[in-house]
Amino acid sequence: MVFRGLHDVDPLDTSVLVLQDKHRSHLVDTKQFQEVLHPRQQMRAFLSMWRMDPRIRPYVIRVGFYVGEMTITLQDVAIILGLRIDEAAVTGTCVLDVAGLCDELLGVIPPDEALRGFAISIRWLCQQLSTPALDADEAALQRSARRFILALIGSFLFADKKVVHVHLCFLLLLRDFTQTSSYSWGGTVLAHTYQELCRASLDRRRSISSCITLIQLWSWERLHVG
Repeated sequence: MVFRGLHDVDPLDTSVLVLQDKHRSHLVDTKQFQEVLHPRQQMRAFLSMWRMDPRIRPYVIRVGFYVGEMTITLQDVAIILGLRIDEAAVTGTCVLDVAGLCDELLGVIPPDEALRGFAISIRWLCQQLSTPALDADEAALQRSARRFILALIGSFLFADKKVVHVHLCFLLLLRDFTQTSSYSWGGTVLAHTYQELCRASLDRRRSISSCITLIQLWSWERLHVG
C-alpha cells in the first residue's frame, strides 16, 4: 500500500468518483468552498401557528410521532443503564428474618447498630466487601457478589435521600442468581424514579432520591441547551 499522506483521502483509482466534479468535496480540494448549507425547517413556525388540540394528541402518539412529549422511557433506561426492562416484576415481602437471611446469603450477621428496622447500613455493608480467598468455593463467591450488588442497589439504583441504608427485601431477590437475572430491574428503577420525581415536586421537599445518574445522563442526551 502506498502512503500518500494524512490529507490525501482520495482513492488510488479516482475514476470510481463518477460524480466528483459535481460533489461539494471538490470545492474543498480546490479551495473554492465558500459557504455552508442552510437548513430549511419550519417546525418552530409550524408549532407556533398551530396548537395541538389535546383530543388529537393520542392519535398522533399512537403512530409514533411524539410531538411535545419528552420523558424518560424504558428504552432510555435500557440504553443508559443496560438493565433488563422485560420479564418478571421486582416484588416480594418486606417482613424478614434479618439475622437468618443475612447469615445465609451474606455470610455475616450485621450488628444492631448497623440495622434500622429491615434496612441495613450501606457503610457497614461496604466494610464487608473484600477480595475472596484464592481457594474460595462457589458459595463464598456468591455471598461476596451479593454484598456488592446489595450495596450497588442501595447507593445507586434505589438510593434514598441520605444514601445511608438499603432495605433487605432486595437481598431476598438475590438468593437465586438465575432468577435474579430475569427480573425487570430497569422497569423497577424507572418506576421508582417517577415516584421520587413526583415527591420532589412537592413544595416542602428539599432533596430527591432515586437513580440520579439516570436523570442526569438522560438530560445530557435529550435536553440540548445552547
